[in-house]
Amino acid sequence: MLRDYLKQIRIEPTEKIISGFDTFSKLLIEWNQKVNLTAITDPSEIEIKHFIDSLTIFQTGKITEHSKIIDIGCGAGFPSFPIKIVCPGCDMTLLDSLNKRVMFQNEVIKALAMDKITTVHSRGEDAGQKEEYREKFDIATARAVANLSALIEICVPFLKVGGYFIALKGSEIEEELLTAKTALTKLNAEIENVISLTLPNCDHKRNLIIIKKLEKTEKKYPRNAPKPIKEPLGAQSTRHKAQ
Repeated sequence: MLRDYLKQIRIEPTEKIISGFDTFSKLLIEWNQKVNLTAITDPSEIEIKHFIDSLTIFQTGKITEHSKIIDIGCGAGFPSFPIKIVCPGCDMTLLDSLNKRVMFQNEVIKALAMDKITTVHSRGEDAGQKEEYREKFDIATARAVANLSALIEICVPFLKVGGYFIALKGSEIEEELLTAKTALTKLNAEIENVISLTLPNCDHKRNLIIIKKLEKTEKKYPRNAPKPIKEPLGAQSTRHKAQ
């Protein structure tokens, strides 16, 4: 399935790529026995629901060998490791708030002898205010880690003007798109496209939300944790309308 999908997205499934995914899968299953990294542990399920799900990001056409990418709240490394395995020339930063996940990420990097890749143990809200990360990336990604309004506030500050935030979401996004308008306005960004798709050999539907950064981010964003998650931008006006 992985080979077929790679061909579908016009990536040659070389033995090095397939071997990289095989090593990554084995490490994920091994580490998951001692550290809670994923509820998906069957190799064929990992192939579809983690690897291929992550690789759908290439359908946006935004990822290249020259991209500088940050994956925010990346957990066990999705979509960052699948992107890096098939696109080794990109410059990848993995950011996560749990040290045990960062330890696992470092083990994968070592096992696959990856270069141009960095792990950061931090919350997105904190790192987004630091000069070394703020407005330094071409692409920011996040895979179903929070509400879209919160993700926009946390992720867009990492982008250069003209860069893209790509949110990998499930099937139900209509309400999130509706309530994200305030966050988009305040973060000087706009939704360029939404790509809807179904994962192979199952009925799991996915949406890739492509958001472009139009202007620099005001210094007050992102707000300190947990405000972006607990009090997403626009939530008060939405509640007011409902009343």
